[in-house]
Amino acid sequence: MFIPSKIPKIIFTGFPLLPKKIAKLKPFIHKKKPIENNNRLTHTPTQQGHDEHTKNQIRKKEETLDTVNQLIKKSNRRIMSISSFSLLPGFFQNTIEVEESRIIFIFKQPFTFQSHSVDIADVSNVFIESAFFFAKMQVVSRTFIQNDITIGNLSKTEANKIRRIIEGLRTFARAKIDTSVYEVDELIQKLEELHQTRE
Repeated sequence: MFIPSKIPKIIFTGFPLLPKKIAKLKPFIHKKKPIENNNRLTHTPTQQGHDEHTKNQIRKKEETLDTVNQLIKKSNRRIMSISSFSLLPGFFQNTIEVEESRIIFIFKQPFTFQSHSVDIADVSNVFIESAFFFAKMQVVSRTFIQNDITIGNLSKTEANKIRRIIEGLRTFARAKIDTSVYEVDELIQKLEELHQTRE
């Protein structure tokens, strides 16, 4: 007859607890070391000041170039031009040329040629005197030595239109409006609209 052993059974309970202990140690075992950025440059205050000065110089140069380009564009764009009546066209005609920033007066006489320019901002007034067939324009300037410039024998329609354009450009100049953003035809339309609203 088989007699069961009275030796007590020893149950090993430490093994099931091992995974739990490992799980607690994982954060310390697999802890990642911070990656050092060896490429990071350290600037001294002197170097930072030099870099900021260089950036400011580049920005000022770009702004200056933009201003110069706008002035060149304005000074070269002709808005309107009219000439006085002459029996010999092209020889003894006086001409008024209006650009964005100035007015050019060209006087042609036998064997002589004279040209005067007046900045739009310096024009104080523009007068038109009309007769039966022609008109005479007088432009008063604050800087011109003779104070005013007069050209006669002009078409009445053209003289009145160029006066409206000059007055409109004066208004834009006082308001510091950048006219270079408009094409010539669009600018003339805006100046005409401005005259209509002021009437």
